[in-house]
Amino acid sequence: MTPEQQEALLCIALLAAFADGSKADAEREEIRRIAESLSNESGAPNLSRLYQDVLLKRVGLEAAVHKLADPSHRQLAYEMAVCVCDADGQQTDAERRFLTDLRRQLAIDPAQAQTFDAQAQALAVINLPDVALPTPAATPPAANDAELDRSILNHALVNGALELLPQSWASMAIIPLQVKMVYSIGKAHGVTLDQGHVREFIAAAGVGLTSQYLEQFGRKLLGGLLGKLAGKTIGHVGSAGTGMAFSFATTYALGQVAKRYYAGDRVMSTALLRETFQSLLAPAKQLQTQYLPQIQQKASTLDAAQVMALVRGG
Repeated sequence: MTPEQQEALLCIALLAAFADGSKADAEREEIRRIAESLSNESGAPNLSRLYQDVLLKRVGLEAAVHKLADPSHRQLAYEMAVCVCDADGQQTDAERRFLTDLRRQLAIDPAQAQTFDAQAQALAVINLPDVALPTPAATPPAANDAELDRSILNHALVNGALELLPQSWASMAIIPLQVKMVYSIGKAHGVTLDQGHVREFIAAAGVGLTSQYLEQFGRKLLGGLLGKLAGKTIGHVGSAGTGMAFSFATTYALGQVAKRYYAGDRVMSTALLRETFQSLLAPAKQLQTQYLPQIQQKASTLDAAQVMALVRGG
């Protein structure tokens, strides 16, 4: 894949991210940070410039699509855009219109698109009870710290493994698994949450939903893990050099923040949540290096059915 084709794919990803026109300032800033970070990768396109071009509407969808002649690249562009639009759990009307236009311009086979749309939607919808946040019990059940730590580590290992898989939908399972992890931590402390509250907590901690998926996609693309492998069966795993399983660190730090937050009766401010998450991220990145062999081993054994069961399981 040429740098021009990489830039076209990343341009479509950014256009998808801003398709709904309602990204919060914090999410926009996180996307800008990611664009700057990826621009520093060896041989990477100037994504800082591309970010500004998309934000200021100096580039359009038609021009980006025109650079993608290979059918596999066009299919990858569509799959990636669907995942970006589904990253926060639902598609807005504006995002659906964007995807319809993109599908038309890319000349994607309708049956093939429908199959992927259904697969992506199945991953986006998480099996959590949608109940209101209850009044805290007078004596909440005692949470077992050791069990929670094991659960957090397991979620981090799985999410790190998902980041090393070449399939465009694999990274999409990371956010639902983070949601389920936070839900289980809250439940262990006597607090039952719905998806809305969990996603708000994750965003408050400074973990972007759309931006997190964009970063995973960008690193896979620039590392050569996507493109020629798109659509093939699981079994090809990214090297440690092209993907250091950043989702391991993000998931692990998020789990530890959630554990402190719900153990402390949910009194942390947004500023304190973000500060705590950032303070835990550096040691979590050190842990990801330690656990990299286990992450790679797990990636080599995951299949689509297992991933779907993890997301959809109760």
